[in-house]
Amino acid sequence: MWRKVRIAILMLFLGIAAYSTWYDKLSTTDWDETLYVGVLPIDDSGNEVTRSYIERLDVERIRDIEDFLNSEARRHGVTIDRPVRVELYPPVAEKPPERASDSGILGNMWWSLKMRFYARRAVSSTGRPAPQIRIFVRYHDPSFTQSVPHSVGMQKGLVGIVHAFADRSMTRTNNVVIAHEILHTLGASDKYDLETLAPLFPIGYAEPERQPLYPQSLTEVMAGRYAIDSQTFEMPDSLNDVLVGSATALEIRWPNP
Repeated sequence: MWRKVRIAILMLFLGIAAYSTWYDKLSTTDWDETLYVGVLPIDDSGNEVTRSYIERLDVERIRDIEDFLNSEARRHGVTIDRPVRVELYPPVAEKPPERASDSGILGNMWWSLKMRFYARRAVSSTGRPAPQIRIFVRYHDPSFTQSVPHSVGMQKGLVGIVHAFADRSMTRTNNVVIAHEILHTLGASDKYDLETLAPLFPIGYAEPERQPLYPQSLTEVMAGRYAIDSQTFEMPDSLNDVLVGSATALEIRWPNP
């Protein structure tokens, strides 16, 4: 009996979440008013390096994310003055709930629900108005962490989790990842092969009609890497090296993909 009650409660929450997802998709991609994005830092390593880095963060460190998204939005036909506004929020002490690597469908659904509750509670703790999209950036000390876990952006709940390095020299590459995950929350899909990480042709290439095709000088923001040749792919150094391609623009409902 209790098992049936728990399933019923879960299904109720999932139903509410499904409606919320549908509404969020429409309201965040109609592009008739400014979309607010909050970037919330988290000290993941818990040491002086990450703590000091976060204390020195200011909105200028993430300004190029907003500049990039607004420039690309206008290039694709969005006409309002400021399509996206990216704001830096106070640090969040509580870390997001972890998702087990062996989670099944129900486990992933439950994790998604927990992420929504976490995001709402975390933003509330900052004392600031809630943005429409919440990007939690977990900063790692590069002295102890050579590689970071995979970042994720979810359209369900409009929440992103970015793993970044607490190193000023990595600010611009961190911002590429943040922009990538913001676009995921709006419905953009990855444009790279999930096994090889190679950009998919043609949708993962910034200049698929370039002659000669290689080397590509830019990359599609959802591809993550640009092609030097058919076997060599490199990460962009900054948002100056990426653009939003027509396939991504179509997914997030920009007028002229």
